[in-house]
Amino acid sequence: MKLVNPLHYPLAVFLGGIVLVLGVRLGQLPNLIIIPTAAAIATGSALILNSKRTVSLNIDNPALVQEIQSVQQQAKLLAQKAEALRTEAKQLLADSSQLELLVAIEYACDRTGELPAKIDRLVQRLQGSDSLLSVTELQQQLTEVKTKKSKSSGVARQQLERLAIGLENNLKLARQGQDARQAQVISLATLAIESAGILQQLQNRLRTANLEDNEEIQELKSQIEELKSRQESVELLVANS
Repeated sequence: MKLVNPLHYPLAVFLGGIVLVLGVRLGQLPNLIIIPTAAAIATGSALILNSKRTVSLNIDNPALVQEIQSVQQQAKLLAQKAEALRTEAKQLLADSSQLELLVAIEYACDRTGELPAKIDRLVQRLQGSDSLLSVTELQQQLTEVKTKKSKSSGVARQQLERLAIGLENNLKLARQGQDARQAQVISLATLAIESAGILQQLQNRLRTANLEDNEEIQELKSQIEELKSRQESVELLVANS
C-alpha cells in the first residue's frame, strides 16, 4: 500500500496528537515509545482517509483517477500556501499607504483558496463511465476563451492563448471519440503548479522588496496579475466542464 503524508489530513494529525498528549501526560510513557506510536496512528488514519477518498471516485479510467487525486492534492497545498502568504502580507503591509497592495494580495489568496472546492465540484461532474466531455461543452469553453483573449493583453492574453491550444487538443480528442477528461484534468494540474510557482515568487519578492519604491510595487502587482490570470483559466475550465 502506498504511504501518504498525514500532514495532508488534519483529522489524522489530530488523532496522532491526542495519543501523544495522553501518552505523555496521563500514561507518562517514554518518548521512545509514545512518539512512534502517535506517528503510526496518524499515518494509519491518513491511509484510511485516503482510501475512502479513492473509493468515492466513481470513474472507470484509472489514469484519470490518478490525475484527479494528484490535482486535488496540489490544490490543497496551493490553498495552504495562499493562506500563509495572506498572513505574511498582513504583517509586512501594515502601513495605510500599502492598503491597495494588501487588498490585491488578499483577493488573489481568496480566489486561490477556493481552488480545492472548485476542483471537487468538477470531479463530481466527471464521475461515471458516461460522463465523457462532449464536443459541445469543449466548444463552449474554447469560444469563451477566445472571446476573453480578444479583450485581453500582456500576460493574461498569453495565458489564454495557451489555454485555447489545450482546449483545441481536447476538442480533437472528443471528436475522435476519446476520453478528453484526463487532458482537462492535466490542464488544471499544470495551472495549479504554475500558480504555486507564482505564489512562491510573490512571497519571496514581498519579503525583499523596498515598499517605498514604486517600480518594485508595480512588479509585485504584475505578479499578482499573473496569478489572477491562472485563476481565471481555472474558472474557464471548471465552470463549463
